Amino acid sequence: MIGPQAGMLPDGRRLHLNHGPIDLVIEAFGREDERRVAYRQAAERFETILEELVSELSDLRLPSTVSPRLFAGPTAARMEAAVSPLARVFITPMAAVAGSVADEMIAAMLKGRKLDKAYVNNGGDSALHLSADQEIRVAIAGTGHRLADRIMIRAADPVRGIATSGWRGRSFSLGIADAVTVLARSAAEADAAATIIANAIHLPGHPAIRREPASSITPDSDLGERLVTTDVGELLSAEVSQALDSGLAMAEELRAKNLIAAAALFLRGESRICGPLVTAGATRNNTHFSEELIHG
Repeated sequence: MIGPQAGMLPDGRRLHLNHGPIDLVIEAFGREDERRVAYRQAAERFETILEELVSELSDLRLPSTVSPRLFAGPTAARMEAAVSPLARVFITPMAAVAGSVADEMIAAMLKGRKLDKAYVNNGGDSALHLSADQEIRVAIAGTGHRLADRIMIRAADPVRGIATSGWRGRSFSLGIADAVTVLARSAAEADAAATIIANAIHLPGHPAIRREPASSITPDSDLGERLVTTDVGELLSAEVSQALDSGLAMAEELRAKNLIAAAALFLRGESRICGPLVTAGATRNNTHFSEELIHG
């Protein structure tokens, strides 16, 4: 594996960072000198972030409990802090790795800087920064689910992270959700919650759902022998509703505990919404929209 790679994308606005499984797109808004330094700080922080995670990987793959463990690395500590409040069910810190990396990177680029707004997109899980009166539009794929495909996040909203999970995504899922997109206080919290909610969208024992042990697909998976979804066949409308309602109940529970701000759940052309999602049509002005922020 080659080392950390950094470079500007062809549009000249966005920074691209890549190292192994971590692939980041970063954009900052504000004075040009502040943006340049923020990008430099991000690239410097990125140099060691994967190495730090690998050094504690064996423990990060172990199940968490409601009593957070201590980790040496700041990103690993973010991961553990995000999953511990959810640990009444099975979860490991790896459920929050993408969001935690995004949070760590945006913290690095903001240190000592004055930016209007910024985002770090880690393969679809994103950390946000919004200064006073700023706002950002986020695209959620799936207008076929009768959901407006662009939502607005404003500085006053309790949202600085957004993440999506589902069985079709890049990580394993115990459930059958096409996608679950969560808005939360941090990308790490959104990432962990999206995993839990997506896992709750399930139909145990259904013959149309194919599941295999995670370890048979990826031998070192943190899910071990737990069955993960590899295919979902035909489902009746009532079964889709049953599965979505199960996930919605989990989302509502997390929102009642102030662990998420909102969530959108998708399965087979149907959806459920938990909490307020402000559509981008309500914006007061023509705020820049970044096509990088696409979820679902």
